[in-house]
Amino acid sequence: MMVRIVKNLEANAVSGTQSVDRALALLQAVGRGGEQGLSLSGLITQSGLGKPTVRRLMLALIRGGLVQQDPATRLYHLGEESYVLGTLATPRHGLLEIAADAVVRLARASGDTAFVNMRRGSGAVCLHREEGAFPIRTHALVTGTQHPLGVGAGSLAILSALPDAEVETLLADNADQLSADYPTYDADLIWRDVALTRLRGFALNPGRVVAGSWGVGVALRRPDGMVAGALSLAAIESRMQPPRDAELAALLTHEAREIETRLARRMPQTLAQEDTR
Repeated sequence: MMVRIVKNLEANAVSGTQSVDRALALLQAVGRGGEQGLSLSGLITQSGLGKPTVRRLMLALIRGGLVQQDPATRLYHLGEESYVLGTLATPRHGLLEIAADAVVRLARASGDTAFVNMRRGSGAVCLHREEGAFPIRTHALVTGTQHPLGVGAGSLAILSALPDAEVETLLADNADQLSADYPTYDADLIWRDVALTRLRGFALNPGRVVAGSWGVGVALRRPDGMVAGALSLAAIESRMQPPRDAELAALLTHEAREIETRLARRMPQTLAQEDTR
């Protein structure tokens, strides 16, 4: 009897954990939907879950204020509580807050499109895009776009700054997505890109994600050495040829060091605040 009770408790615990994981995955999918929002069918497709399960979990997220559904379009968006939690996390993770002015300077100095990207698990998400003055622009990242690590200049810069063992694990984790969504990429190609990035001192995307859209990127590190994200610039192919690619990388590196200095100044303040709680 006791054994059966223990097994039932364990089964319930597993089921509860699975529901939490599924709800978090749906919340992340809504976040990636950005301002456009995401439909119920879109959530079902992205999650691979059945309609009743998705509806049940979305109702729970709505009750918690993490998600809201537009009454007119029926599309799902992040809710007020998600905004509050993001605001509370800003002192520790507010990369955009610290890097925003650097992205503006990069766009003005280069004339090209500048980005700040943040690592998000096995991927990199674009936090902000700033257009330069050059009239011909590329169809590169938009705010909220997420790529697997290694795909795109900023994402490649992040991956290349990680230890080899972690790179190996991340490529294995992303193998299915790379095969399905980025057929021109595979682990061998990304490993070669990582080696070249480390040799050059900056990442270069030679138009692999969007034809004709080239990019350069450099990683951003936190005071503890962990990789926080990356700065990158994108332009048409003719504007990314040597020696200009290295010149743009030098601009990125200068701004990256400034951001890292700000992160280092902020970290002691954050730790001190936590110690007083």
